[in-house]
Amino acid sequence: MCTSLVYRDAAGKAYFGRTLELTMDLPYRIAWFPTGYAMSSQIADHPPLSFTTRYGVLAVTMPARMPTKEAPLGPADLKILEGLNDQGLTFSLLSYPMAAGVEAPVPNETAVLSASDLGLWALGQFGSVADVKAALATQPVMLEALAMLGGVVSPFHYLVNDASGASLVIEFHKGELSVYDNPVRVLTNAPRFDWHLTNLDNYTFLSNVDRPTATFGDYRAVQPDSGVATSGLPASNTSVGRFVRAAFYAQYTEKVDTPDRAVTTLAHVMNNFDRPRGVTIDLPEAGSGHLEVAGLDGPSGAAATEFTCWTSLSDLDRKRFFLRAYDSFNYTRIDLAALAGANRPLVLPFQQLGKDATEGTAALLASAGD
Repeated sequence: MCTSLVYRDAAGKAYFGRTLELTMDLPYRIAWFPTGYAMSSQIADHPPLSFTTRYGVLAVTMPARMPTKEAPLGPADLKILEGLNDQGLTFSLLSYPMAAGVEAPVPNETAVLSASDLGLWALGQFGSVADVKAALATQPVMLEALAMLGGVVSPFHYLVNDASGASLVIEFHKGELSVYDNPVRVLTNAPRFDWHLTNLDNYTFLSNVDRPTATFGDYRAVQPDSGVATSGLPASNTSVGRFVRAAFYAQYTEKVDTPDRAVTTLAHVMNNFDRPRGVTIDLPEAGSGHLEVAGLDGPSGAAATEFTCWTSLSDLDRKRFFLRAYDSFNYTRIDLAALAGANRPLVLPFQQLGKDATEGTAALLASAGD
């Protein structure tokens, strides 16, 4: 599962954080797609949709297939899970198992965008949420069965944020596409996004101001510690509980006065959604909604534990991306401004960033494009 939120500093600048939880590590790759990169997206029985990137894109990606000796992976095989472009636009893919269903028909002669390519399509061509929203009004998007997930139909929904603080949710629910403006700038997983907003109506009592005393009859109760204001927050790691907690932290966390302090503050916020292995266990007899990836050993037939595979932070104003994997203590920073001169795709497996490396830009610039 996943938790994402926008934090704003004292000047109103936007910073975006998200976690990704699964029951296994996947072959993630950091990728840079330069300006002028040509891409094609295709849905069966429709002509391909071709486009060329106008902006540089840095992304955490996942291969759409397993490589073979005869057919090694190339940049076109990489699908974006999380990304930031050089205009300060972010894209995020989050788990949403209720996506598949009967979709609205599209004429066969119409080029259709696969939802798997939404990330590069959005980040490569647009600089704002408003631009993405306007383009979606005329561009058909369809889900597809994913071979890497054993044929499961794209079980995700999608989030776009920009440097102004605008936020947009793109969600298929049982095949029906909805595009929502996101006033809380938070997204987790199921149920539907509009359900989460309605559920927030149940938490109007929340405040970050402690109420340390109360009177019951003739007894005056006194709280012996600080922090009682958070006692009304949901404690579970469910999507519903995390959505409310994320909205609370995004709203009430101190608005600091420098970008460096803002990134550090956001890292502290995201620590509240970090999940170590073993904290929750799903037994096989209870059923599982976990993703199983073809070609990789997973938790099938055994107890599964979700953990935070990685956490990312994005500075939307300075165009800096920070990444921390489960086995790392520190965040690795990648500066999009320093990548601007790279005119070819760059691809680097997670492991090659180096454990606890604090600077990853040079490693990515030195990498091969496959």
